[in-house]
Order: sequence, then C-alpha cells, then structure tokens
Amino acid sequence: MNYGYWAILIGTFLEGETIVIVAGFLAERGYMNVYWIIAAAFVGSMSGDQLAFWIGRAKGQGFIAKRPKLAKRVDKVLRMFERHQTIILLGFRFVYGFRNVTPFAVGMSNVRASRFFVLNFIGAFVWAVVFGMGGFVFGVALEAILIKVKRYEMYILGGMVAVFFLIWCLRFFKKKNDDVEAIPAEQPSPSPKDAPRGPDA
Repeated sequence: MNYGYWAILIGTFLEGETIVIVAGFLAERGYMNVYWIIAAAFVGSMSGDQLAFWIGRAKGQGFIAKRPKLAKRVDKVLRMFERHQTIILLGFRFVYGFRNVTPFAVGMSNVRASRFFVLNFIGAFVWAVVFGMGGFVFGVALEAILIKVKRYEMYILGGMVAVFFLIWCLRFFKKKNDDVEAIPAEQPSPSPKDAPRGPDA
C-alpha cells in the first residue's frame, strides 16, 4: 500500500479529513503504518494551505472580484480573523466550511507570512495526529466486532471505504457547484434592433 501514502498526501492537499480517518482505520487493520499516514497528512495539509495563502496574497482581490459568494465567505473569515488571529490559524482545519477559504482569506490580510507559516505548521501537525489516530482508535473499537465476523472483514472494510469516498465526492462536487454559482453570468450585448432609436429612426 505504498501508493496509499501518496493518495493521502494528494487528498489532504486538496480536501480534508475523510481520507485520513479511512487510512487510520486501515492502519489498525495492518494494511498501512499510522506514523507514515500522519506524516503524509501533515505534509499534504500544510503545503496545500501554504499554497492557498500565497494565492490569496498574490491574486486575492482579482480572484474574488467575479465571485461574490466567495467574497462574502472571505469577508466573514477576515472579520473573525481580526478578533481571533491565533485561534483561527491553529483551528480552521477543524471547522467544516472554513478549511479551504481561510488560508486564502488570511493571505489577503496583513498578517506576516512567517507567522502564518509557524501557526500553520503547528495546526497541520495537530490535525494530522488527531484524525490519523482517530481512525486508528476507531479501528481498535471495532476490533471486538470484526474478530467475530472475520470472514466478512474485507466486505465491511470495502463498504466503509465506499461510504467515506461517497461522502468526500458529495462534499467535493457541492463545493464545485457553489463556486460555479458564485460566478456572475455575463449579460448579453444588446442586438442592433434593441438599440435605442433616435428621433430620425
């Protein structure tokens, strides 16, 4: 399952905790190593949010200019960020709906890049440990059940992976749909016959 660690890194770079929980469960079943899972989740999460921060810093205003729905979310994050900088930077990963927009919004603020890096590092590490070990502990809790139905283990495992994957897909496509709806439709140019007529027309 060496390719699985790359999948975790890419998955956490783009999205959130679902893939880490599944991987933690797989680690408890002996298919993966929980420490490598945590390492991959940490690198993916931190690098993804660092990239979002720099995009926000370089292109933030232009990017949200045509996306009013995203602009409202960014404005909401920035208003909270003014009051609770440290808490936001350490904990935004744990709040659904804020994971992707927060580093982008913070990049548009006047916070120092070095400050974001340090707190992002700490937050990404804690997040990776919590969800990696969370999936592992979840697997331990199911051990008593699975040992009684050993012959059905792969079916149960496959079903759980499928459910988590479905949840991830629904969240991913919902976010895509929200971004599309946020882009204002272009107004059609008036045709010559619709142009206002002068007094000599």
